[in-house]
Amino acid sequence: MRTFKWIFWTLVALAAGGFLIYTLPSNDIVRIVGSEVRRVEIGPNGLFWAGGEPTDPNSGNRDVKFISAVMENGRTRVYRNEDTGWGWPPYYKFNSADVQAEAANLTSNQSAPVWVHVRYYGIRSNLWSIYPNVLSLKKVEGPDVTIIPWTRFIVIGGLVALLIFLRYALLRFWRNRVDPIVADVSSAFETADDKAGERLTAARTRFRGRRERFREWWVELFG
Repeated sequence: MRTFKWIFWTLVALAAGGFLIYTLPSNDIVRIVGSEVRRVEIGPNGLFWAGGEPTDPNSGNRDVKFISAVMENGRTRVYRNEDTGWGWPPYYKFNSADVQAEAANLTSNQSAPVWVHVRYYGIRSNLWSIYPNVLSLKKVEGPDVTIIPWTRFIVIGGLVALLIFLRYALLRFWRNRVDPIVADVSSAFETADDKAGERLTAARTRFRGRRERFREWWVELFG
């Protein structure tokens, strides 16, 4: 039972961690090398595409804006640039066209790099054709700029505080509400058991008395 409990809570923690990693904003410092619009077929990975963009109901595909970039270490990055609309995650992004124009304006080459702070959410998976979604672009002085992820700190800290509060509230509720009821029910069962035992003892006593009287009557009658 203890092993099952640990497995269950480990799976819950992994699922919650994966959800937070995907949903909360992340930061990259990159050099933008290109931007384009491609026709993309939305298949089984549709969960990882924004719901704020229109999709052709007949073909199941749509035009998606992409931004290509390179990090200081030479690693390539490809972002999608979609409006999130009023859906999840709640970034309420409606300016993907402006972001695409900004990306075109900030495009640079290796000889004269322009470094850009990309704020985004999501993950990149080549296998499932999943791309992180750009939230904003901002020109920075260089690739060594330190970006503090305040949103992550605030959200995770708030969730930890909420979990601690809920645990305390549940323990207090259990102690003040549930434990007294359990104690009363247990006491009632014990009282019922005692009374049942007393009735059983009385019945046995009556049976023994009647058996003795029957034996005496039998002896007197038949010697």
